[in-house]
Amino acid sequence: MSPQITTYSGKHFDITHPNPEAICIEDIAHALSLICRGNGHVTTFYSVGQHCLQCAKEARARNLPSHLVLAALLHDATECYMSDVPRPMKQLMPIYRQTEARLLDVIYEKFLGQPLTAEETRLLKDIDNAFLWYDLTYLLQDKPDSAQPQVHCLPNYEPRPFADVEAEYLQCYRKCQEGKSWI
Repeated sequence: MSPQITTYSGKHFDITHPNPEAICIEDIAHALSLICRGNGHVTTFYSVGQHCLQCAKEARARNLPSHLVLAALLHDATECYMSDVPRPMKQLMPIYRQTEARLLDVIYEKFLGQPLTAEETRLLKDIDNAFLWYDLTYLLQDKPDSAQPQVHCLPNYEPRPFADVEAEYLQCYRKCQEGKSWI
């Protein structure tokens, strides 16, 4: 059986041989608005799409260039095609991690023109890790081992309609493509 899925827009996508033409921002926005963070083990629904928007807002607040704001929005776009696997489990799945890294490079090449540099990746991972701390604390009532990270934009964990998250994701994408802020 081929590792192929049919996306929301009806495209057929093979995760082992990703075709940039089959990658669609509407599929990404739609799917991420419906995928729950934390594998669903949270006190309230909070989507991967909401998390990506939060990361993009933080990138903007840190005055990162527009292409990195867009990269922050897209940093979990692979989950549209591969689902959201929690970090502890992902560490046990080297082939999954390799496939995900290749797919993320293809996504960045499609929407940014090239993959991120090591320094750009570090900047985005810093934002992603900061919000993981808040997610663990507020969505799972867990006690992270690290100190509370400083962020410019605290997350809002109020449930939001899926369609609103999807629409904001697309709006953010379009504004980033134009080099403008959507905030």
